[in-house]
Amino acid sequence: MLIGVLTVSDRCSQGLLTDTAGPAVSALLRQIWPETELWAGLVPDDEVLIADTLGELSRNGAAMILTAGGTGLGPRDRTPEATRRVVDREVPGLAEAMRAIGATRNPFAWLSRGVAGMRGSTLIVNLPGSKRGAEESLASILPLLKHAIEVAGGGQRHP
Repeated sequence: MLIGVLTVSDRCSQGLLTDTAGPAVSALLRQIWPETELWAGLVPDDEVLIADTLGELSRNGAAMILTAGGTGLGPRDRTPEATRRVVDREVPGLAEAMRAIGATRNPFAWLSRGVAGMRGSTLIVNLPGSKRGAEESLASILPLLKHAIEVAGGGQRHP
């Protein structure tokens, strides 16, 4: 199984900051799916480039793509818009769960604009760009992801 982790950050892509969110997400995924093939990438806050990268990963057979960054209120935060350009169907419950559970620890979680959706059988989920926000958001939906990936790939539904 291929899972992509795409960090979206102008400053990290320019070498001004070190990406901590993407590696943290990859580490959590490695704990749950130790045998999976993990792809990790870094792009600037460029809507077209983000959408192109998501589309390419999906075409290459990724079961899931997690983005980290670009979900805030800043003028260059365009990850949700890029994601909506490529998904066929949204999965709003995942984003709602991340915000609701995250807000119990940090009320600013309500300001995240992250979305989740399907492109074919690829699940795409937007996470916040901070290490803590990405880890907590991913942890809040981890119990749902295995089942979501299985069903999206044509597997059996579990009662």
